[in-house]
Amino acid sequence: MPGMGAAPGAGNSLIVQTFHQALLRQGELIFVVLILLVVAWNVLRSLQYSRAVASGERFPAPRPATVSEPIGRKVVRIGFGALWIFDGLLQMQSAMPLGMPSNVIQPAAATSPTWVQHLVGFGVTTWSRHPSAAAASAVWIQLGIGILLLVAPRGLWSRAAGLASVGWGLVVWVFGSAFGSLFAPGLTVLFGAPGAVLIYVVGGVLIALPERAWVGRQLGRIITVSVGVFLLVMAGLQAWPGRGFWQGGTADKPGTLAGMAQQMATTPQPHALSSLVSSFASFDEAHGWGINLFVVIVLAAIGMGLIQGRRLLYPAVVALVVVGVADWIFIEDFGFWGGTGTDPNSMLPLLLLTVTGYLALVRAPAAAVAEEASPAATPIAERALVEGESADVPAAEPRGAIEPVTEGVGSRGRSWWERIDPGYAGRLAAALGAVVIVLVGAAPMAAASVNRTADPILAEAIDGTPNVTAGPAPDFHLVDQRGQPVSLADLRGYAVALTFLDPVCTTDCPIIAQEFRVASQMLGPNAQRAKFVAIVANPIYNTVSAVDAFDRQEGLDSQPNWLFLTGSRSELQSVWNAYGIAAFVSPAGGMVAHSDEAFVIDARGTTRRVLSTDPGPAQAEDQSSFAGLLASQMSQVLHS
Repeated sequence: MPGMGAAPGAGNSLIVQTFHQALLRQGELIFVVLILLVVAWNVLRSLQYSRAVASGERFPAPRPATVSEPIGRKVVRIGFGALWIFDGLLQMQSAMPLGMPSNVIQPAAATSPTWVQHLVGFGVTTWSRHPSAAAASAVWIQLGIGILLLVAPRGLWSRAAGLASVGWGLVVWVFGSAFGSLFAPGLTVLFGAPGAVLIYVVGGVLIALPERAWVGRQLGRIITVSVGVFLLVMAGLQAWPGRGFWQGGTADKPGTLAGMAQQMATTPQPHALSSLVSSFASFDEAHGWGINLFVVIVLAAIGMGLIQGRRLLYPAVVALVVVGVADWIFIEDFGFWGGTGTDPNSMLPLLLLTVTGYLALVRAPAAAVAEEASPAATPIAERALVEGESADVPAAEPRGAIEPVTEGVGSRGRSWWERIDPGYAGRLAAALGAVVIVLVGAAPMAAASVNRTADPILAEAIDGTPNVTAGPAPDFHLVDQRGQPVSLADLRGYAVALTFLDPVCTTDCPIIAQEFRVASQMLGPNAQRAKFVAIVANPIYNTVSAVDAFDRQEGLDSQPNWLFLTGSRSELQSVWNAYGIAAFVSPAGGMVAHSDEAFVIDARGTTRRVLSTDPGPAQAEDQSSFAGLLASQMSQVLHS
């Protein structure tokens, strides 16, 4: 744990523990829901089996033949489903709660235009205020989307999974990766442009398309041509003079490409991998011009091959896979090392998208399938899927959730639970489980995005956990900001939050005072049973006018349960000694130093908690964190 007032590091044990506890609690909820879904499915299957045995029917009933999922769609669905699950597992790394804003989001936006930085700042603030909740939410949202893509191969649930991938992907692309650094200088596909998650979004769009869109070669052609155009644009950027890619550089001043490789080599990872990346960086330093020429030619050739298609399509796809894997290893360095890696970078999803387009183009469903998707055939197919009857034309796209409800012979008039196909019911239960996983993650994330109050755990990470005590609080006899006498005995019956402030301080004391004000607001109606008290901690400026001016400056003069007490220097010194507060003028004589502590005193005058009030580094994200902690401690005392 850091020293008092120090900013918590990415490995702060208290934050990591809270993060793991959040994952555990949410995981337990998900487990219970999944168990209920499994039980419900088993009960349904048992009822169906008993009914079939009693009527002498076959169980399960034969199902009508349906058209298999197009190979291109299956590849993109399973591929991006696996990537989302892998990304969700990466989000479980202990450094994510505090390391995500400082190590991932802010560096991605650092070289982007100001408007991008302001927009990304919203994501940074939300995550920084609620690090454990945000990190846990990201885990479950991505795991849930990935699982839903895998378990829902057809129909509306599958398309909904694609839309979920689009929605969450856009959120991450904008607020988590600063538009994939698309507006930053040095944009190149070798480093990850246009951002891995944007390719996830494209994959989600493809999955969300009606399945009839995969009939024929048109969609595959659109995908391959689009990738080809993208690579041609990237080749032009790579060849553009003055961007640093033509210079290999030296170890002291590497070129753009060598510098990127050197930076990736310093990421914590197995030594064998860092050696590979370092070797490439050294090779590029010596042959920068030649390597960049090779990259420009290869990107342009592959792009033209994908656009031209026909006989050049297969060689272009193979070349892209080879070059892409080399880039993924030697430049992108697999993308996920270092403790805060969120995905395997953009090259793998780009290759997956390209292979999807290739398969959708060269292995498109036959002409018979195109005929099945025609308007004339659709009603017959839909009736066959819903009613379980045979049809000359099978359906091109099931309209139900995942797969259709089917019925056996003589099943008309039965209840829905007798007619539903067991396999469909199982996949429906799995899809519902995946949706529950997404919702368990999305709910806290949505709450965090609108909650401007920072998590109290941040204050504990900065200043330590409150000390629990049970001794009588020392009495005092002072005057308030209006000159009226006040003693601790006068405050019996109230829960008291007591601290020590310098009325002429312009750094920490105003922050602490505002935290006390916000804590009072957090108590709601219970604030009527509480008093928030400050005692002057300045040996020189201790007049009533000084504390009154401080209250008016900080907007505390209108708070009915706020008291700022003062007295003579000897009276104050006596109170400081009683509470163990050090207050003195610094040797230079320019400022006053004093202890930063707060005491929570119950209605009987017993000190119940002692908290450090050091606000630590001045960060807007941390403000109100101490207020939440103080309010929670006051609430416990009020209800004890």
